[in-house]
Amino acid sequence: MKREGTSLARIALIGLILVPIVEIAVLIKVGQTIGLLWTIGLLIAATLGGALLLRLEGLAVVGQMRASVETGRLPARTVADAIMIGLAAVLLVLPGFLSDILAIALLLPPVRSLVYAALSKRMVVVDPGAGSYQDPRVRGPRTIDLDDEDYRQR
Repeated sequence: MKREGTSLARIALIGLILVPIVEIAVLIKVGQTIGLLWTIGLLIAATLGGALLLRLEGLAVVGQMRASVETGRLPARTVADAIMIGLAAVLLVLPGFLSDILAIALLLPPVRSLVYAALSKRMVVVDPGAGSYQDPRVRGPRTIDLDDEDYRQR
């Protein structure tokens, strides 16, 4: 029986090898088709456009996260959005059209919703505070009993 972690690691390794090769092939093909200067211009335009979209969407997510925390809700969706936006930022830094297309797609809220829906089916949310409930009506002692050796004055 195969272990799932091994196959996932193998897929990741193959991806790390293939993605740069495909990116270089696409850059060469685009450069041959439209010319070197246009290719460089498109890469710069995609990076600048993506950076602007990253700024706008990043600020929106920060506002949503703040609102979620203020209302006491678990901001799981907002945290997932922040992670996807961070991933998009990394992809924008990488030179290449495929990574730029993927990054700009991740910056679009409808795409993030689809990714979140697909991933949330495979995840289990665990509340780290579970099991530590205290009844707010029950209060502990108001005094702390210290021995003489437990206390020292500074």
